[in-house]
Amino acid sequence: MISITDKTLQDLQFNTILETISAICNTDPGKQKALEIIPFKDKDTLMEALEQTSEYVSSFQNNNAIPNHGFDPVAYEIKFLAIENSFLEAGSLRKIAALSETTNILLQFFKKFDDYYPTLNRKAGEVEFTKEIIRIIDEVVDKYGEIRDNASPDLLNIRREMNSVRGKVNQSFGVALTQYSGLGYLDDIKESFVQNRRVLAVLAMYRRKVKGSILGSSKTGSIAYIEPEATLKYSRELSNLEYEEKEEITRILKMLSNQIRYYLPLIIQYQEFLSDIDVIAAKAKYATRINGILPRITEDRRLYFRDAFHPILYLTNKQKNETTYPQTIELEQDNRIIVISGPNAGGKTISLKTVGLLQLMLQSGMLIPVHERSETFLFDRILTDIGDNQSIENHLSTYSYRLKNMNYFLKKCNRKTLFLIDEFGTGSDPELGGALAEIFLEEFYHREAFGIITTHYSNLKILANELPHAMNANMLFDERSLEPMYKLALGQAGSSFTFEVAQKNGIPFGLINRAKKKIEVGKVRFDKTIATLQKERSKLEKTSNTLKEEETKAREESKKMQAINTKIQQKLESYQELYDSNQKLIYMGQKIDELADRYVNNKDKKVIIGEFLKLIEIEASKRKKATVKEQLAKEIQQKEIKKEIEVKVEEIRKEKKEKKIKASSIQEKPKPVLKVGDRVRMFDGKSVGTIDKIEKTKAVVNYGLFTSTVSIELLEFVEAKK
Repeated sequence: MISITDKTLQDLQFNTILETISAICNTDPGKQKALEIIPFKDKDTLMEALEQTSEYVSSFQNNNAIPNHGFDPVAYEIKFLAIENSFLEAGSLRKIAALSETTNILLQFFKKFDDYYPTLNRKAGEVEFTKEIIRIIDEVVDKYGEIRDNASPDLLNIRREMNSVRGKVNQSFGVALTQYSGLGYLDDIKESFVQNRRVLAVLAMYRRKVKGSILGSSKTGSIAYIEPEATLKYSRELSNLEYEEKEEITRILKMLSNQIRYYLPLIIQYQEFLSDIDVIAAKAKYATRINGILPRITEDRRLYFRDAFHPILYLTNKQKNETTYPQTIELEQDNRIIVISGPNAGGKTISLKTVGLLQLMLQSGMLIPVHERSETFLFDRILTDIGDNQSIENHLSTYSYRLKNMNYFLKKCNRKTLFLIDEFGTGSDPELGGALAEIFLEEFYHREAFGIITTHYSNLKILANELPHAMNANMLFDERSLEPMYKLALGQAGSSFTFEVAQKNGIPFGLINRAKKKIEVGKVRFDKTIATLQKERSKLEKTSNTLKEEETKAREESKKMQAINTKIQQKLESYQELYDSNQKLIYMGQKIDELADRYVNNKDKKVIIGEFLKLIEIEASKRKKATVKEQLAKEIQQKEIKKEIEVKVEEIRKEKKEKKIKASSIQEKPKPVLKVGDRVRMFDGKSVGTIDKIEKTKAVVNYGLFTSTVSIELLEFVEAKK
């Protein structure tokens, strides 16, 4: 049974998350429900809620967007219907019809897209689908919230009579208006409305000459507003009909309200369903703001939050355009307690709160901002002791309050507990408080609870180093600027940099040395050793980052050099070919030049022609030898390829035989009859050839460069002879 106290919710600022989600909701019931979110009591209900939120988030990316689920709250109508013989006005009934219609649309949508929203559809499946509420109300009330004329036969007759009487009122008034206007008894405005009745604007001096009822006068008294006598008769008749109409409408609304009262439990369920969907939608929208996902929920005792962000800090920094640093924290059975140390303002408390708040959000059905490979399990309790816990109401000091809190921890702490303690042991004498904190930590450790604490006490750092399933961690600090790096490093305790920070803030060096002499040498040496180790670690990280950058640059340079070498090599080869070609042309030119000189000297054509032909034959012989060499190389290559193919063919034959034995019981499709000229290839082969000849069960296949004799059984038909 999961039980998390209000103090934990307060310490981890859970209400801030709820206020943000509430503000995103569209409806007042949804806003109220969002503020009342608490961690789920059982795993099954929690997993349903997480899946619902995750499915709603997916609707933002796919083409099947969830329809609008906004509605006007009907809490007043629900309370009123619960009172016997009460009735609702037309506007309230219209709200109930709209609520029912919105619910029906959602129910049909989730049923249609069950593949996309299975969990939401399961929730929708718990709600009854009916069109009766809408039908009953639509028969009486139109879409504008007015009672229809045909809501009852009596109402229809009354309204017909009313229209007739209104006509007579207007007609009689028109006659009087024409008559007295012609006599000059009326003011320039001629007519007006008093008490929602049409009256003549009669000049005060003529008011006794106009027959009718005086309903009022102007502020100055110069005009008297008179309803003509003929009109007065019809107005009274109209008033009587209006009263009858009102009575009939009341009777109809009572009858309709009694019909709707039967569906009161369903109307309550509809409002609950739509307000739940409103909260789920708000959770989904909040998840998109903080890049929240659903990590893996495991049964193993392991909490692994990779690249986790504190959601409140993330959104605040986002508004300020500032960077938020993610943290990676892992707790498991063999490493279940982390002691974080380091200087103040380095981010220790934020790291601790991040783990607690994210776990709390997850167990309340919200998606959290972590890497997709993160995972965690569910805790029965999350215990916290964070911040200044001085109780003014109970007249308790910080330390007394913290001791009461530790006593509660000792009562409740077990292997399904996550405890988070900030500045563990503070508030009392460092020696005594540190010793007591050490005992508490040992007790939590032996109970196999998971926990994260922050501290400046050296004895707790040493204890975490000695316990097999606990470990130290520190918030990295830049050793030169003494500025926080907001990065959690596991496996090593952190120095408080007390004297270094004091020196940076201008405290005289002499005073710092005097302070060092006041405390034990061992503590100074221990803290100094830790500080030195942190500095070395920081240097190593910087060196590692520098080496990685240099390695990346070297690889890029190496790739560039290889590309340049390849281009140079290609150019050299082309220059070599060009040079050889030019040398050959020069040699031929020289020979022809010599023959030309000899021809000029002795004019002996036969000798010259003979030598010229001899020169051509030598050149042709050279070319022939080169061609022969190329052909030999090709033949050797073909023979090697043929050998490789024969080896592969043998392997394929063996495989085919094995397949035939295995698939002897399976009926195969009839193979096409192969003919000379058909294009074929071997099974599992890529090369396509043409059948030159078929001899019984074998075929000679021509692959262009070579031919091969292959069993017809091993050949696959590709294309018929064209």
